[in-house]
This record gives sequence, structure tokens and C-alpha cells, in this order.
Amino acid sequence: MPSLHLRNARLVRPGQSVTTGDLLVRNGTIVAVGKVDAPAGTDTQTIDAKGRLLTPGLIDIHTHGVMHSLYEAGPDALLAAAKTLGQFGVTTVLPTIVPQMKPGLFDLLRSLADAIPSIREVSIPGLHIEGPFMAVGGAACPTLPGDLGLLEQFLAVCRDRVAVMSLSPDAPNIVPVIRRLREKGITVFLTHTRADVEQTDAALAAGATHATHFYDVFYPPAETEPGARPVGAVEAILADPRASVDFIADGVHVHPTAIRAALAAKGWQGVILITDSNIGAGLPPGVYDTPWGYRIRVSPETAARHAEKNFLAGSALTMDRGMANLLRWLALPPEQVWAMGTLNPARLLGLTRKGRLEPGADADLVLWEDDLRPARTWVGGFCTYEKEKS
Repeated sequence: MPSLHLRNARLVRPGQSVTTGDLLVRNGTIVAVGKVDAPAGTDTQTIDAKGRLLTPGLIDIHTHGVMHSLYEAGPDALLAAAKTLGQFGVTTVLPTIVPQMKPGLFDLLRSLADAIPSIREVSIPGLHIEGPFMAVGGAACPTLPGDLGLLEQFLAVCRDRVAVMSLSPDAPNIVPVIRRLREKGITVFLTHTRADVEQTDAALAAGATHATHFYDVFYPPAETEPGARPVGAVEAILADPRASVDFIADGVHVHPTAIRAALAAKGWQGVILITDSNIGAGLPPGVYDTPWGYRIRVSPETAARHAEKNFLAGSALTMDRGMANLLRWLALPPEQVWAMGTLNPARLLGLTRKGRLEPGADADLVLWEDDLRPARTWVGGFCTYEKEKS
């Protein structure tokens, strides 16, 4: 495998700095950053970055599909999606599955897990299972109480390739499920909830560490005193230093002010960008077919909506557009904003070789155009996307 020498780039070290310099890759690993002499010999590809941004690849920890591919459709859709993600700057992804409790579910999960090792275009640390232990539905999520026997079935059919499970802190019998997931090294996200403070605190104490698509499907508890604002999961999570949060940064699902409020509570280290994307993400504005029996209308201004009834039908966000939005909305140093799509999700998942521009890190890289669209994307030093020259 040839070495890769990237010259004259603006190097983004997430959370640390943006400086001009070079970067050298050997055997899929970053070996030098900063002032790098041109390697001797001919087995090196040298690219002049011409002062453009070079960042670690983006990491999407909550996404159901992209363009015409829905991960729940099976391995072929997963393979098709993997081939497209480089054009959005994504180098690591957790395909997110809402487990519809019907015949064929376990066969589907098994087939998806079995397909992961064959994929080279994007790094897949594991699956993200959104459910079934939820207290509040929405997006077709099942609402089942915690069940250790059912949990073990899920883990077995997924070949121990579950990286994340999302659940509700107010689902009955949920604490033993959280504890078992943590014993297995699986990260626990909280979501789809009307939990009170005590239920949320119990889930965090049991090992939950993160809240996903924060504010979306996070209902306050019922008002019991007129005029006294109920305090529930949102406030408990914001107040607890053990928990980080993520947002769909499309300007539709969450107002930018909500993200700024979370930053005030969590700091830049505790906030993560996701897409929660579905079919239609990354496609031009228009109307598209879905496997759900209706069509969706996609546009950046309104996200993805039912073409006739106009309700939200998932996100049409891609990670590159989400990063562009955050950089525009947030009055933070850019290296801190970039961390929300790179370093922060890597830390949450324990991916010590991801999300960094440092010697010893995986060469998952994106060279960006001035409009914050990828010019080239690499995964483990292999180029997975190169923008066509006009």
C-alpha cells in the first residue's frame, strides 16, 4: 500500500487547534503531522492540499439510511449505502435499526451483522439498535418493558456486533437491561421518554452515558401544579456530568438555541452531531418513494416530510451539511465545533484510533473544499471518494 503525503493543509486537530502543515500516512495509519519532509522513494502519493481544511473523518452514530438506501432493508442496502458515505465526509458509521417485532427480524439482524466485516468503504464498529425497550413510540419504535431474555436473543443474533442500544429510562424493568448492556461493553443511549428525574438518574447510575436526538421525543412529565414547570429527563441529563447529548443539526428538528443551551451545560466536549438520516438524505430536493407505503418530500428547509400529510418522516441531513450548520450557528473556535462530528463520538464509543489527526490514529481523513463539501475522503488510507473535476 503506497504511503500518502498531504502537503500544505490546514490541519484540524479536534478540540485543540487549526494549523498549517503536512500529514504522512503509512499502512493506513497517520505517522507524522506538522512539518513533514517528503518521503524518499517513489512509493508515495503526494497531494498538495492548497491550504484547504484536512480533518479526521466524520462519525455518524445515529443514522437509518442515506440517499435511496435504508439499512433496515438488509445487507444489500447496507453495502450500497457504504459506497456513498464518503461523499458526505463520513468514515465511521453505526447503522441504526428500529427493531420491528415481527417475523424475520432476527434473520435481518443476523444478516446485517454478518455483512459488516466485508465492508471496506466505511468503518462500522457495530450496529445501533434503537429499541425495543421504549416507553414512548414514534418513528415506529416498539414499546416493550425491559426483558433480559429478549436482550440476550438480540445480542446473540447480532453476533455480538451491537455497539449501541437506545432505550427509555422510564421503560419498566429497564435498569437490569442497562447493567447487562454495560457488562457487555455496549454503550447505552437514552431517548423516547417522559421520564422524571428519579427514573433518569437511575438509568444514568446504572450505566447509561448519552442521550440521542436530544429534545426530540423527550417529553416533560405531566404538570401537577399549575404554573410549576415539570422537571424531567431533559433537565436531569443536562445537569448530570456523566451524560453527553447529540442533536440533529438541520434547523428543523431542533432550534440552534437548544444546541447552544446544551453547550452551556455540557461544554463542547459533551455535544455530538448526528443525522438520524433516512431515505432521501443527500438527494436533491424532490419527492421520493419509500418502503413504507407513502412518498416523502425532501428539502433542506423542511427536512423529509410525508408528501401528502406533511408530517416529519425522518431527517434528510447529511454529516457534511450538519457540520456546516454548526460552524455557522455556534460562536466557538472551529476546532471545538469539528470535535462534535469527530473526536467526541469517537470518545463516546471508545474508538481510540478515530477522530484524531495524531500519529498512531487511523488515516480516516477528509480534505474539504471551501464550501465544506468533501474533495477527497480516505478510510484507513484508502480513498473512498474523490470529487469529480469539472
